[in-house]
Amino acid sequence: MILFPNSLSRLPHACRQEGETSFRKVANAFLIAALVAIAPSVPAQADENKTPATITISGQGKISLAPDMGVVTTRVVTPAKTAPEALSSNTQAMNAVISKIKEAGIAAKDIQTSGFSIHPRYADRRDNPNQPLKIVGYEVSNGVTIQVRDLDKLGAILDTVVRSGANEVGGISFQVSDAEKKMDAARKAAVENARTKATLYAEAAGASLGRVLSISENGAIAPRPYAMRASKMMMAEAAVPIEAGQETLSAQVTIVWELDQ
Repeated sequence: MILFPNSLSRLPHACRQEGETSFRKVANAFLIAALVAIAPSVPAQADENKTPATITISGQGKISLAPDMGVVTTRVVTPAKTAPEALSSNTQAMNAVISKIKEAGIAAKDIQTSGFSIHPRYADRRDNPNQPLKIVGYEVSNGVTIQVRDLDKLGAILDTVVRSGANEVGGISFQVSDAEKKMDAARKAAVENARTKATLYAEAAGASLGRVLSISENGAIAPRPYAMRASKMMMAEAAVPIEAGQETLSAQVTIVWELDQ
């Protein structure tokens, strides 16, 4: 017989005590049964909260492309006794260089002034180092950076700028136009490289790759310019020989996978 609390108050004292004891026993039995029922779910919940095993691999992808554009930095350096004289002579020479560059087919948007400067020239003190510094003249330098979008014209452009008055070529770089878009092929190759290595390591450890947890790009590498100086060789009758070769675009990524064991 199960007695409910409301009905216990209508029983005699002795019976009421016996009923309360029976009620507690029944309640305790229900409580124990409930704890036993939920006990198996505790380890399962602990397994769900367990940190999964992961593998972190870096991959690199490279593509080689023929450059389709050249960038040249050329300057006119003019000495004179006074700064105004140096500036006037330099301006005249620089205008002639720019005019010839445009005549060679380079658009105005691809010609940009760079590196203008005026410096004093001092007397030579090698024979008397204790002699005070003495200004004996000035030197003006003015340059332009030229983007040559047709590499077949690059040798002729170099010859043109020297013949028209430029006396220094500071650097030449070969570039791939739309390099950012073409870099996507290197990025895909980097991901495939990382996946191949991760699969190899996972299988060797008796596991398999699960879902991707994170992907981060470590950087993209573009070609760097190399220096080239003007010389008497550029004054030959033939255009300056130019070999563009190939440029390499590369990307690196780091990927974290979850391991299925």
